[in-house]
Amino acid sequence: MHSFHSPGDSRRWAELVELLHGRTDSLAEVFAARVREIPEYADTQLGPGDLAETARETFSRLVDGLRSRKQHLRPGDEAGAEPEMESLLGFAAGLGAKRARAGIPPEALISAVRLDFSIIWECLLQIADAGDAALLASRVDRVWRVVDEFATRTHTSYLTERVRMAQEESSIRREFIARLFNQSSPSADTVNQVAAALGIDPAARFGLVAASGPAAAALRRAAAPGSGPQHRSRFFVHEFGGNTYLFWPLPQPRPGSRPTVPAALAGVACGYVPEAAGLRALPAAARTAETLASLLQGTDAGPLSAHEAWTRLAKQQLTDAGLDLPADLDAALAVCRSGERERLEETVRHFLQTGSVTATAERLFCHRNTILNRIGRFQDLTGLDLAVPAQAARVVVAWA
Repeated sequence: MHSFHSPGDSRRWAELVELLHGRTDSLAEVFAARVREIPEYADTQLGPGDLAETARETFSRLVDGLRSRKQHLRPGDEAGAEPEMESLLGFAAGLGAKRARAGIPPEALISAVRLDFSIIWECLLQIADAGDAALLASRVDRVWRVVDEFATRTHTSYLTERVRMAQEESSIRREFIARLFNQSSPSADTVNQVAAALGIDPAARFGLVAASGPAAAALRRAAAPGSGPQHRSRFFVHEFGGNTYLFWPLPQPRPGSRPTVPAALAGVACGYVPEAAGLRALPAAARTAETLASLLQGTDAGPLSAHEAWTRLAKQQLTDAGLDLPADLDAALAVCRSGERERLEETVRHFLQTGSVTATAERLFCHRNTILNRIGRFQDLTGLDLAVPAQAARVVVAWA
């Protein structure tokens, strides 16, 4: 029986490897021609000189790796590798990182690396004699393993570099976003720098939401890439002072249309500014959204805008200014007899919702004269005529 590992076979294999080593230039030429057929490689900024030089270096080191007596090496075993394999894997790590920085798509990288085995094997078949068939059959596993180790390390390094680049890009974006939000009125230079860093139009319209606590965590989840089939918007995140802010560019409006809440945010209780005109308006919009978030109530199950919460917002602003409208009403209604205040408040609230005595009477199953009497009684006690919009607004805000 013929031994695949006889001294004669080893010597002949060494001869074939040396012949192969002398053809690294032609191997690189074949590789460069084939890799240019991969569309993603053809469209990159890699110059022909860079591609050819890298291919020559790759095949030189791969052929060196075929001299190695160790046929398999796991990641992290470089310390115990023979010099040829150690050098090959070190080169593979650098190549993977380099291709990641060049913007080569992962599928294109894998397609290119897979060419190595077929090109080397084709060349071996060309330089081998007819009597080398059994020898080649015994060495095919070695050739495959060397190329596979190289491909695996290249791909692993590529992915690691892509992660590092993404983290670096995210960090840079966060820095620019923080610079924007830290200015109450950002300068034109700041706005343009942020727009360039984020790749957006500085004059675009933006939606913005703000939340803290569990709702803030929900916002961050909604902003995560690929958070569901409804994830259509490109969210940007800013964290400050325990609050999370999310903003996103709005699509071009259709005539008569109004901005809508992205589906990913529909169930998150947060302060909401539907539209801010340009990046420069975002800091002010963030303050508004933060204030709206502070006015959220337990019954709120989604984003709260000033359109829905203007009465709460006005009440808060007036209270902060020292004008306590609820206290004034409480004092005026304190003289009511037992049960009278509840009837008056119920009637006034319904009337303020509809502006109609008839509709209020129907809702409360009362005669319209009863409604008129209660509204008159309320006016006597408070001095507020609900038929006068400015006076009615005081009650609407006080009872927000």
